[in-house]
Amino acid sequence: MVLPRQTVTLLQAARILVESLPADAVLLLTETDLPWDEVFNHLNGCRLLVSAQNDELMEKLKHRKGLTLLEIHPGPTPTQERMSLALLEAVRNEKLRPGADVVALYNGIEIGSDKPEHIDSLSVIHLGEHLERLSSQDLRQLDTQVPLETLRAVVDLATEIGREGREGKPVGTLFVVGDTRKVLSMCRPQNFNPFRGYSDEERDIRDPRVREQLKEVAQLDGAIIIRRDGVAVAACMYIDALAEGITLSKGLGARHWAAAAISRRTKAVAVTVSQSSGTVRLFLNGEVVLHIEPFARPMIWSNFRMEAQDEDGLASISTPAVAN
Repeated sequence: MVLPRQTVTLLQAARILVESLPADAVLLLTETDLPWDEVFNHLNGCRLLVSAQNDELMEKLKHRKGLTLLEIHPGPTPTQERMSLALLEAVRNEKLRPGADVVALYNGIEIGSDKPEHIDSLSVIHLGEHLERLSSQDLRQLDTQVPLETLRAVVDLATEIGREGREGKPVGTLFVVGDTRKVLSMCRPQNFNPFRGYSDEERDIRDPRVREQLKEVAQLDGAIIIRRDGVAVAACMYIDALAEGITLSKGLGARHWAAAAISRRTKAVAVTVSQSSGTVRLFLNGEVVLHIEPFARPMIWSNFRMEAQDEDGLASISTPAVAN
């Protein structure tokens, strides 16, 4: 097997860019097997990350030395989406730092053929900017009455809690944002309300000082209720909304069922933080609409997928959802 001339030229250009920028790695999205010794020779020692198009090729590359295989779900996924998934996987597995610069090689010109196509495109990706754009796009696509600014502030806070915990200990919590009057009608307090008596300015989660205090409050049992304007209203709230008619992935427990139930019964957005993994999930209309892994920075968004056992255990769909 001989590399096409255009692929050789692109590999050489990638090496020059890695050396001159400098960049952290070359990301190669390939639909075909390649003469890898020749690829390594043209890259001349550049760090190589590879994402394969199909299971057969992925299995073959698992045993290939000299490259880092990024195992993402294969299939007829658009090139740009595959690139984003590969980059997310690299950050998640600490193969790339969140602010890395990457030279990507891929097939960017679709010609409508069912046959695998060779590499024809090169891009330089500043990973921090790329991932920030992903987060903004995903949030704007949500059909919710909660303003984007408020939703981002809550999700930022939840991601920080999932990543950092508190004083070295993992923390799980639940935020319910928007449709506050109806949400409160389906809740009852489990403890004193730590927000009572404070002005709106002192409870605004967009204020960094308030966010730090909320990290302390998040350690308490119960849900934290946030108005659509970003003002924290109550904490330590037991959500008494039935989860009837809701279906979630196996392993998601009481906190997640509570989030699903309150988002189904109201127009609120519920945001959970998993204590065991730090994973953040957004619930809208009883379903998980975004799944966020607790990366170092920036936060990373990915589509919902089936998940393994979580810390909360299994809960019956017919029982009331409980925030814990």
